Amino acid sequence: MPLHFEDVDVVSEAKESKSALIVPCNMCPAATVADRENKPFLRIFKDFLKSAPFEKYISTLQDRLLDQGVRSTVFKSNLPHQWFLCMWTAARQRKLQKHARRYDTVIVLGCESATRTVRDSIGSSNCKLIEGMETTGIINTKLSMRFPCDIFFKDSKVIPFSPTEKKDEVKSCRKTHNSVAKTNKGAPRLLKAAG
Repeated sequence: MPLHFEDVDVVSEAKESKSALIVPCNMCPAATVADRENKPFLRIFKDFLKSAPFEKYISTLQDRLLDQGVRSTVFKSNLPHQWFLCMWTAARQRKLQKHARRYDTVIVLGCESATRTVRDSIGSSNCKLIEGMETTGIINTKLSMRFPCDIFFKDSKVIPFSPTEKKDEVKSCRKTHNSVAKTNKGAPRLLKAAG
């Protein structure tokens, strides 16, 4: 269940910068981009452990930044245990801190937890921190494998995080609370957790 993101206008936020370090999470943002473009998330034999649509997304972002006079570099995480930015080791965070010193802006492509990891990593440096994506929900999807070994998402739906929609959803659940409770004793606890 990867998180779903909407793009943020990173270029206008970074236009006063001279240099930017792009720090991507290679899981949820990559899943979002692959899903919305209806392209393979991973092509194991062709790209190995890289999501081609997400790599192109980052490359396009770099081109747009360069058009505004902002040179950028990507802080790459090629090993699978480094993919989830929100679960980086202390050593990985120290490496980011060292790299970030060379830039006046750091752009995070990931969720709020990923942003927190980056903020904690760069510490009190004078870098401007930009959240490059906005978390809007969770992708509910089915994994699909196609020859030779391409991983796709299919029949995807975005379950929104919107507080108003969440309240409406909880209200509609509460109306049928009694009938649900009779058939499923775990339901009241789920409703409490949702509220």
